[in-house]
Order: sequence, then structure tokens, then C-alpha cells
Amino acid sequence: METRDFTQSSSTPSSPDKPLPRIRILTMFRLGLFQMGLGILTVLTVGVLNRVMITELLIPAGVTAIVLAISQFVAPARIWFGQMSDTKPLFGYHRTGYVWIGAVLFTLILPLNMQVVWQLGNLVEATGSWQWTTQTWGWTALLGLLWAFYGLSICASSTPFFTLLVDISDEDNRGQLTGIVWSMMTVGLAVGGISSKVLLEPLDNVNASSDLMRSALTGLFIVVPLIVFGLALLATFGVEKKYSRYTSRSRLVDHEDEITLGRAWKILTASRQTGLFFSFLVVMSLSLFLQEAVLEPYGGEVFNLSIPETSMLNTYWALGMLFSLSATGFFIIPRLGKRQTTRLGCIAVGICFILIILAGFTGNVGLFKATLVLFGLFTGILTTGALSLMLDLTAAETAGTFVGAWGLAQAMARGLAVAGGGVVLSVGKAWFETPVLSYSLVFGLQALGFLLALGLLNQVNVQEFRDNAKQAIATVMENDLDG
Repeated sequence: METRDFTQSSSTPSSPDKPLPRIRILTMFRLGLFQMGLGILTVLTVGVLNRVMITELLIPAGVTAIVLAISQFVAPARIWFGQMSDTKPLFGYHRTGYVWIGAVLFTLILPLNMQVVWQLGNLVEATGSWQWTTQTWGWTALLGLLWAFYGLSICASSTPFFTLLVDISDEDNRGQLTGIVWSMMTVGLAVGGISSKVLLEPLDNVNASSDLMRSALTGLFIVVPLIVFGLALLATFGVEKKYSRYTSRSRLVDHEDEITLGRAWKILTASRQTGLFFSFLVVMSLSLFLQEAVLEPYGGEVFNLSIPETSMLNTYWALGMLFSLSATGFFIIPRLGKRQTTRLGCIAVGICFILIILAGFTGNVGLFKATLVLFGLFTGILTTGALSLMLDLTAAETAGTFVGAWGLAQAMARGLAVAGGGVVLSVGKAWFETPVLSYSLVFGLQALGFLLALGLLNQVNVQEFRDNAKQAIATVMENDLDG
């Protein structure tokens, strides 16, 4: 029987012909173009399309929300796409080929989605918002199916992309890389808003016709995905070939095609650390995003802010987050370490929610706005720390599978948070007559959630994870490959 040394350290190159170059700052920003593209698509789908379906086409808000959320419900596919990128290279690359295929698919699917939205809008206009026919439900089902395919295309491109970040980075520069790449997502949100406004400028005229609106939006959903596709190519071209450490880290380079999803799952679940970190990501993400659906109504009901003023609330924390995302990777993580940085973020963000409650009870608008800036700063610290720690908690041989699992945790929590914030607020309004108490229930739960997340984080141990993963790889592969 053939004997294979699966216990060799994963950080030891198997064939060190020459040292691989370290990724440079400009390349980090170039990689960030992919995340910027995803930010632009977020504005296009969650912002522009959501508003058009509800306000202009009078499609019920509940139907719109469910259809758009389907793209998140397919998140379990992230694990499969991650495992595929580990074991089945495309065009000679483990990660880049999947990024490009996914980008091609969402570039083609989004214009199709828009055409189905127009058909559904025509039927709703003809039959009424609540008098739906079999034909109306049929178009709705088709739209839901297309959004599922859109979600799968995002999974197919983003999961291998995040795994590529693991492959090309080292422990000492991973925080810098994640900070820069994720800060570009925030830039993408701003760029998406500006580009949408420019491309939709003809609709500023209140007398703009329905045909003009459809023409402008159809063009937007063709041009913007093409731009994002171009950004994906520019971001990743040549990076894997030049910087990837996959072949020097993996002990199964010559046997990667034998790592089935079942074997990868055994490695994924071999350590209790996997479950701990998965739980931490779910609780942290849920606690962080529970306020998304209630922040602007809180500003209106409790502080009597106007609609333009409440629309600026997200800008306050977004600016703070944009600054701290990159700064954390360069200044905080090198001094505190990844886990301590994440702990700092958990504690500080939890305190911010307490200050938001205090601002509501005192009616202090200045404290409210200042706290939102602090919330953004500390969210950036938390996000960079957690993402850097997440990329450390992977095994080189099954990095895509691990990153897929972490992506699933975040997507699942984000979906629950969007729905959960509104539900908790509704419960609060049923319990309390005073608006500030109803909203405080949401923010108070978020603060408690961060206490729970902190307890889970304190049990996360990267070295224990690595030891367990190394032993699991040796055991699984010896038993399954050698019989």
C-alpha cells in the first residue's frame, strides 16, 4: 500500500523552487475592484430595483422582498462552489476560472431579470396589486427562479474569490488585504449610487413617461453589469498565477481531485472550533445587521428627522466604516492581533447600541449622529478583525470549503437580520406605547447579541483548529484514499 506523508506542515512548501512574491498594496486595491463591483450590484438590486418594483410598478412589498431574498436563500451552494474550486480547476486555475464564470452568468442574468420584472409589472397594472391570476404567479415564479440563478452566480464567483485571498496572502499581511478589499465594497456602494443617478437622470423630470423609465432602467441593467464584469476581470487577471501559495501549502496537490465533498465535510466538521466560529459569525452578523430595517424609522419617529435627514443616517456610519476598514489592517491588527481586534470591535459596537438607546431617551440628536459615526468606525474594526480571523481558520487543502461555510453563516445571518429587525420592532410596538421603547428593544437585543458573540469568540483558538484540521486531513485521506 502506498504511504503518503499527510502530517507535513501545511505551511511548508512542497517544492520550494523560488520564493513567491508578496502581494503589494496596489494589487490589494486592484483585487478590491471585485468587491467594489459587488457593492455596485447591491445598489442596483436592493436599492434601485426594490424601489421600482414597489413604488412604480405597485408590486406588493412582501412579494418583492421574498423574490429578492431568494438570492440569499441559495447560500448553502457556497460550500459546494468552494469545494469545487479546491478540487476542479477551471482554465488551469483553482479560483480565477470560477470567478470569471460567475461574473459572466450574473452579467447575463440581470438584464433577463429586468425583462421579467416589466412583464410582471404589466400584469399587476392590468389586474391590480392584489387580484393576482395564474399568469401573474407564473411570472413571479419565473422571476424567483432567475433570482435564485443570480444568487448562485454570486456564490460561484465570490466564494472562490474570497478563497483566493487566503491563497495569495500570509498571516502578517492578511489584515491589510481584507481591510482594503472590504473598504472597496463601501466605495462600490457610493459609486453605485452615483452611477445610477447619472444613468437615470432623464427620470428626474416628474413628467417622464413610463416608456422612458423602462428604457432608462433596461439600459442601466445592461450597462452596469457589463462594467462590473470588466472590474472582475481587471481585479483578478494574473493574480492567482503570480501570487497563489496553494501548491506550496497543500499536502494533497497531486490528489486534489480525490477530495470529494463528503471528505471535505469530514475535515470541515472535525474540529469543535469550526462550530464555535460558525456560531460566532452567525450571532455577530445577526446582531450587527438587525438595525438595518429600523434605523431610518427610528430617526423619524423618535428624533422627528425629515426624510432627507434620515437618508443621511447610513452615510454617517458608512464614512466611519470606510476609514477604519483599511486603518485596522495596517495599524490595529499588527499591534493587538486578529482575535483581540475582533474582541475590541464586539465590545465597542455593543456599547454603541447602548448609546443609541440613550440618545433616544434624551432626545439628543447630536449624540445620535455622533454615535453612528463611532458605530461605523468600530464596525470597520470588527469586520476587518473577524474577516482576517476567518481567513486564518481554513485548511489549505479545503480552503474553498471552509470559506464557503463562513460565507453561508454570514448570508444566513444577514437574511435573518433583515426580517428579524422588523419583527422585533412590531413586537415592541405591540408591547409599548412609547416609540423609543419599541426601538430600544431592537437595539438592546443587538447589544446582548454582542455579549453572546464575545463569549463565543473567547473560545475560538486558531492553533487548536489547525492541529485538528491537520490530523483530520491525515485521517480522512489515509482511510479514504489508501483503503
